[in-house]
Amino acid sequence: METIFWWLLAGGAIFTVVSVLIGDVLGGWLDGLELPGLDWFRPVVLLGAMTAFGGAGVLLTKYTGLSTGWVVAFALAIAFVIGVLVFFAFIKPMANSEVSSGFSMGELTGRIGEVTVPVPEVGYGEVMIRLGAGNTIHTASSFDHKPLAAGTRIVVVEVAEGVVRVAYLDT
Repeated sequence: METIFWWLLAGGAIFTVVSVLIGDVLGGWLDGLELPGLDWFRPVVLLGAMTAFGGAGVLLTKYTGLSTGWVVAFALAIAFVIGVLVFFAFIKPMANSEVSSGFSMGELTGRIGEVTVPVPEVGYGEVMIRLGAGNTIHTASSFDHKPLAAGTRIVVVEVAEGVVRVAYLDT
């Protein structure tokens, strides 16, 4: 039984080293292994538990006088605890932190911004619009064909062909 524990410990350790070295490639291969709705069965959790099971088995066999059945039972309990810790310490927080900085141009309608490059009656200028914690700059044209000077507060009326059409915001 000790040989099985050593193989599990070594396999988990080798996988950990390999995943650190080529994690992006390996992550792409393992993406298909995730079962929808079963977050507990992610490869990181399972391999962490497997490594813990092997390591606990080796240590319990070597340093205690427990029978094989008790060693396996305690090693399984330790593997379960480690799996739960990996899940709640890494998987859950990382899943909640996945945020995209992308946005749809359609989301800009109704947003308030400021002219950074003057917008002429006919033609294009540039406006800065606050999105979340950052700012985004877009090519703009005047919705009502009135010139807008730099520093003028504006509102996005519509988005057409990648250009925001803006109007003066009366505050």
